[in-house]
Amino acid sequence: MIPQKNAVILAAALWLSAASPGETWRIDNIDRISGHAVTVLGHPKVVPAAGGKAVEFNGVDDALFLDMNPLTGAETWTWEVVFRPDLGGAPEQRFFHFQENGTDNRMLFEIRVIGNQWCLDSFAKGGAGSQALLDRTKLHPLGAWYHVAAVYDGHQFRNYVDGVLEGSAEVRLEPQKAGQASLGVRFNKVNYFKGAILAARMTPSALRPEEFMKKP
Repeated sequence: MIPQKNAVILAAALWLSAASPGETWRIDNIDRISGHAVTVLGHPKVVPAAGGKAVEFNGVDDALFLDMNPLTGAETWTWEVVFRPDLGGAPEQRFFHFQENGTDNRMLFEIRVIGNQWCLDSFAKGGAGSQALLDRTKLHPLGAWYHVAAVYDGHQFRNYVDGVLEGSAEVRLEPQKAGQASLGVRFNKVNYFKGAILAARMTPSALRPEEFMKKP
């Protein structure tokens, strides 16, 4: 029998191995993420989670900032996040944001809270093209772990929750130039997120749902 601690380490290794290629961020500390320095706002907590540890945000003043965007220059891309939205947050919450330096080009994930449920809001702007994907009828319970993905294939922008397509639209998005990232809040420090983030993967190609990283 595998000891419990070793079993957790093995499980983490297995789901991370399924998450390559691309740059995978384990959000399991507040010092460095995938070797990148982190700027901390407030007092986000490192908490136990399936597959290892996650960072928990209080929905009031907790956030992490990184001075980079792994999807810089990508003409097609897939952006995945494993996260847990919790009860008690604001109606509109930004949990992940990539912001191009010096422009309003950006990519983001938000939730919209309706009662004790949430729906996914994904948005991308690159050059003259921009597109939001939001369907308030596709609701999910708060307090559970989810995998969300935004995919751009050069023509169509799509988003998914747990591998199920939620929205799509035709749009032309120019590649993002160098930029920065915020976790737990909008880049200008509004719309704080209440919940936890476990991992993210940024891949410079349009993946199919069966190629998404797996929820541990």
